[in-house]
Amino acid sequence: MTIKGSCLCGGVRFELFEPPLLMGTCHCSRCRKAGSGVYAYVRAEAFHWLAGRELLTHYRPRPPFRLTRSFCKRCGTSLGDPESGRILAIAASCLDDDPGVAVSFEEFGPDKPSWNKGLGTK
Repeated sequence: MTIKGSCLCGGVRFELFEPPLLMGTCHCSRCRKAGSGVYAYVRAEAFHWLAGRELLTHYRPRPPFRLTRSFCKRCGTSLGDPESGRILAIAASCLDDDPGVAVSFEEFGPDKPSWNKGLGTK
């Protein structure tokens, strides 16, 4: 099973050799501002760059925050943190294929904005 992923312009491309371990939604203001709050968590061994690694630019936050954010230099797509650690946080919005898993947890629920309360709620 291979799951492909890419940025908006297609310059950055990658693949996963197995489904993500899990997927989760973060509602903190930092994730919202980065352009993606849903992340697929994958083992580093299951991740492979196909093209465009040289197109990445990074935002490294000041402590106490530690999640580095990676973006495509050409189109600005937020890719998550695909380069550090044993478990990588990949922006689920970059997955081109069905990952085979669904969102199973939420973080910072109290920070969820009123406009993101879901359909059918008042």
